[in-house]
Amino acid sequence: MLLYQTHMCSKIELLFRNTRENIETSRLRSVWLVALAGISLAAAACAPNTQVNTSTNTATANNQPAVNANVAQVQPAAPADNTPITLPVIDAMFSDESFAGDLKSNVGLTDDQVSKLQQTARDAVLKLDESDENASTTASVKKANEAIKQVVGDEKAKQVVDFVRRRWAGSDQGSMLNRPNAVPTDSRIVINAPAYRMDVFRDGKLEKSYKVGIGYPEFPLPRGVRQAKTIIFNPAWTPPDEPWVKGKFAPGKKVEAGSKDNPLGPIKIPIGLPSLIHGGKNPAKLGTFASHGCVGLTNQGIEDFAQKIAQLSGDNLTPQDIKTREEDRSKTQEMKLQDPVPVELRYETIVVEDGKVHIYRDVYELGTNTEDDLRKVLSAYDVDFDQLDPNVKQQLMDALQSMAVDAKGNPVDENDNKDSSSGSKSKKSGKITTTIKGKKEIVVDVPQLAGKGYPDPVDLMG
Repeated sequence: MLLYQTHMCSKIELLFRNTRENIETSRLRSVWLVALAGISLAAAACAPNTQVNTSTNTATANNQPAVNANVAQVQPAAPADNTPITLPVIDAMFSDESFAGDLKSNVGLTDDQVSKLQQTARDAVLKLDESDENASTTASVKKANEAIKQVVGDEKAKQVVDFVRRRWAGSDQGSMLNRPNAVPTDSRIVINAPAYRMDVFRDGKLEKSYKVGIGYPEFPLPRGVRQAKTIIFNPAWTPPDEPWVKGKFAPGKKVEAGSKDNPLGPIKIPIGLPSLIHGGKNPAKLGTFASHGCVGLTNQGIEDFAQKIAQLSGDNLTPQDIKTREEDRSKTQEMKLQDPVPVELRYETIVVEDGKVHIYRDVYELGTNTEDDLRKVLSAYDVDFDQLDPNVKQQLMDALQSMAVDAKGNPVDENDNKDSSSGSKSKKSGKITTTIKGKKEIVVDVPQLAGKGYPDPVDLMG
């Protein structure tokens, strides 16, 4: 399972050795750019309080909105019905040896169908070009839907997509707060992909924030609640025998941990299928697409984060401890956390933060920047959209339009990433009037929200 997680994080890295188990995987996913490959993200462990708080709260110290006591405040972290399923995601699933057999037993595919599906997914990965600035999750999803139908037919295609979604959710689930921009009351890590932000909470208080790199459009970061249980020092990397290597590396020859050519960095932290938190990122890649379904940090960032999660779990990990472990690059070491740490992976493009509405670009094109979603977020803070100043309302609507676009500036619809077999049709919302090329966020000041919202970044590290 550990190697399966590695695969999802990076098409380039996808093979590293665990010296404790002396395992080496034969499937590596990769196309281009070693520096962009990535593995991982990690989590924080619960210090004195190791259980997720599932009680209903009417308010928090972080100025969260009052909540209706009749509304459940936690929910299982089940995958949404529009979780993007792409061919590269399916290709990564095949790195788990049980996946092919499960497709046959759970979906009823034949050996021939499984073989063709696997080859189709593999071919899609080999054709990827991560230098393409116009890469689109929507386009990748549509391509996957069409390809799967060609292999297994319309009826089975929907079953395959649903099965992959359930599989991607994983069994290592926790509880997820069921309200917009929820501030935890427990100790956990919160990652919001559209904001490229990761936060460390201890007993409901934000202690540290990090700017991160997220999964490419073809390898979207999943959603839900996972757990961090282990910190792995000195992960080695073995280049695959595939075209992208292009002579720079010798296939099968291990690249030592700590090498400038090792895309993993000095530390990686598995957070449940299929993702990790890891180092190895150039600072310029933070705040961008930079991994294959994982969260990426710089080497300095992952070392700092490792200390934080160790502290949350009740472990003592000092900078000197990390330095000592990293000195022997040939030795991969694992540190098991005393208590698992919840890691909540969110996808929120509309976030109230200290009295302002932050509207982020819909990076995975899930159709979340809508007036309806905006109204729901404002309502959670007892603010009525219709009662806002007309100028503020117009600013918000313009911001929604500007950020509801794909990499090419085309409007994104909430139905775009649903598999086409569901019968839903895309309803484009007209021309974009205020598209701002390259902009990732628009902030609108709303006086009625003064003092409310998710906390500002604390000691932001990028």
